[in-house]
Amino acid sequence: MTTARKGSLLLSLLLACVSVAECREAVWAVNVGGPAYLASDGTLYRAEEHVSGGHTGQIETVLGASDATLYQTYRQGNIRIDAPLPSGRYDLTFLFAEPEDMTPGERQFDVFVEGQKVLENADVMLMRDGKVRSALTVTVPDLMVSDDGLNIHLETAGLQPILSGLVVRKAAPVNASWNLVWSDEFDQAGAPDTKRWTLENWPAGVVNTEDQAYTQRLKNARVENGTLIIEAHQENYQGADYTSARLQSAGKGDFLYGRFEVRARLPAGIGTWAAIWMLPSDPYTYATNCSAEEIAITHGNSECNAWPNSGEIDIMEFVGYQQGNIHATVHTSAYYFSLWNQRKGRILIDQLHEEFHVYALEWSPERIDVFVDDSLYFTYTRQDSDWRTWPFDKPFHFILNLAIGGSWGRAGGPIDDSMFPQQMVVDYVRVYQPAVKSRRARP
Repeated sequence: MTTARKGSLLLSLLLACVSVAECREAVWAVNVGGPAYLASDGTLYRAEEHVSGGHTGQIETVLGASDATLYQTYRQGNIRIDAPLPSGRYDLTFLFAEPEDMTPGERQFDVFVEGQKVLENADVMLMRDGKVRSALTVTVPDLMVSDDGLNIHLETAGLQPILSGLVVRKAAPVNASWNLVWSDEFDQAGAPDTKRWTLENWPAGVVNTEDQAYTQRLKNARVENGTLIIEAHQENYQGADYTSARLQSAGKGDFLYGRFEVRARLPAGIGTWAAIWMLPSDPYTYATNCSAEEIAITHGNSECNAWPNSGEIDIMEFVGYQQGNIHATVHTSAYYFSLWNQRKGRILIDQLHEEFHVYALEWSPERIDVFVDDSLYFTYTRQDSDWRTWPFDKPFHFILNLAIGGSWGRAGGPIDDSMFPQQMVVDYVRVYQPAVKSRRARP
């Protein structure tokens, strides 16, 4: 059997998914400019094949990745990938790391898949928060590949393009073995259900220098027409210029492992910062310098390191100046933004403001996977028993909020006051646990 025939047969076997878990495995992955590599999430990256153009290079140290080896090698220049792949729809995850000391805006390039521009003016430095030699993954879902071949090319829009790796997956439906254990379908009009949610009542600036006050008013959080509406307004309220709402389920919905789904429609406009995320229900589990319960448990300070020590899981974050971009992140004592090495992923999604999407987390004792709809775009795996890297062994609770401004919301420019009011609309929140197989009674 020829090498090409073997490759085609392997791809066919991979595509004939026996289970949902198998469908989520990579159909094909390549370490651009480097050798074969087995990643911590089980993905096998082939040594560079079907890749041409430009020249290879290497970065000595890369931050922000469990598998830094994949980002240490790259190609730079007019890069092409022409790989045999059965026709169908795929999710593509691109791996980047900027090797040179430069400012955002210097290196920009476009990425084309099957002749369709899927990344325009890609700027690795800007997309990685201005940090050089840091890992960046960008997933583009639901791309059509025809004629039994995947064709990708990168074109310069500034300095030469760079690429460190590529993963090709097929989106997969949810495993039917999950059992629903907790939910809010938002079918009772009025105030959010106090048996499930607590509404925060905070002034502006409590965390992240956010500009809004969080209130408990129906104006900012209410259930109507079968949905939860979190609504932000520009108004003078108790010293703040904006109001919004933040709901959390601590003490009412606390969970260790499972599948977590939130179906939502997001706001628009520069200055919005919407989030669906989780914090530990006991924030002091791994704290080392906290002497008393205080507001610092939410995001920590020099007197209390409950955060990030006890962890954070961001299922979905959206900032209005990055249209079409959704982010997933985990924060731990070893990996968070102040160290410039946080673990994160990004996916490009159309119609965020017009359509509902399902934002989902699957969390087990060994790994965290984050999805939009059926597309996997971020994985974080447990690699040791150190709480500094894996504090995710205690119950966590939900947080749903729409912030205005703040350190990230204002990063793209001043708040656009002409956009208000803005809404994050939530159709449902659901929590699933693995189905427990019944045991047969012995005769």
